[in-house]
Amino acid sequence: MIDLRSDTVTRPSREMLEAMFSARVGDDVFGDDPTVIALEEHAAAMFGKEAALFCPSGTMTNQVAINVHTRPGDEVICHKFSHVYYYEGGAIMRNSGASVCLLDGPRGQITAGEVETHINPDDIHRPVTSLVEAENTMNKGGGTIYKYADLEAISEVCRRHGLKFHLDGARLFNALAETGEKPGIYGRLFDSVSICLSKGLGAPVGSLLLGEKSFIRKARRVRKAFGGAMRQAGYLAAAGLYALEHNVGRLKMDNDRARHLGGLLATHPLVESVIPVETNIVIFTLKKKNGAMDFLARLKEHDIHAITIDPQTVRFVTHLDFSDSMLSQTESVLKTL
Repeated sequence: MIDLRSDTVTRPSREMLEAMFSARVGDDVFGDDPTVIALEEHAAAMFGKEAALFCPSGTMTNQVAINVHTRPGDEVICHKFSHVYYYEGGAIMRNSGASVCLLDGPRGQITAGEVETHINPDDIHRPVTSLVEAENTMNKGGGTIYKYADLEAISEVCRRHGLKFHLDGARLFNALAETGEKPGIYGRLFDSVSICLSKGLGAPVGSLLLGEKSFIRKARRVRKAFGGAMRQAGYLAAAGLYALEHNVGRLKMDNDRARHLGGLLATHPLVESVIPVETNIVIFTLKKKNGAMDFLARLKEHDIHAITIDPQTVRFVTHLDFSDSMLSQTESVLKTL
């Protein structure tokens, strides 16, 4: 089976499983699981933050951050296709009672100018703007990478207006693999950062929320209320620690394989267009209207699996369980369609 549905489908390697089986554990709710502590300290140090919080999912780290940064009735500025709004089950409203101001922008990105334009005035008829969120890489934008200068400009607007700035960095390490930037520069821009361990990094479960100690102290309370406090979580944290120590450097291979697929699809007779491939996500639109399901069905006949974005658009995502031999096999199948 060749699984291009998502980079969430990866399975732990033998070495990662060994790290999990040999992990020293305690009780994370009591704060004494040594492997969780090691993971949180390691991630915080990478980003130059004071502390971190281990959670079951990226949705939880995002939503905990939003809950801490806002009060009921506040407003969050984000792109209309951002994961926190589009793919998290209405959690901003459900969990935090906050409204959203949805911005447009090419390939899922927002700008400092648009953010500043949409900050609400001090008017009792309007919700209080309290938080801005950016996603890097941008999933629905095709794995696009924000230019650091653009994020820096948004951060400056936030500081000037007293707003908090949160990064959904679920696939940030895929971006860093391309830019060569260090995680610490992102820690300086954002009040909070969410990073996912179970996508390109290959852990089976888990995400981390990073911030200052006072923020993480509040976040820990919210995680408990959201049902995310875990007991012997060190077995899972060991996988995340292994991922950060061993799997960050290999992400460039996933990006390169995705670019190769993008190049093949750009000249494919059934394909209308391909969003420029920057990291490990390939999104392409077919010439045939409503043709995506038929295209996936034909791939499935060869045990290649992907998902649709809409009735005419398909997404491939490369990852550590998608090898060069699988890439060659996929190329051969695509040439027959």
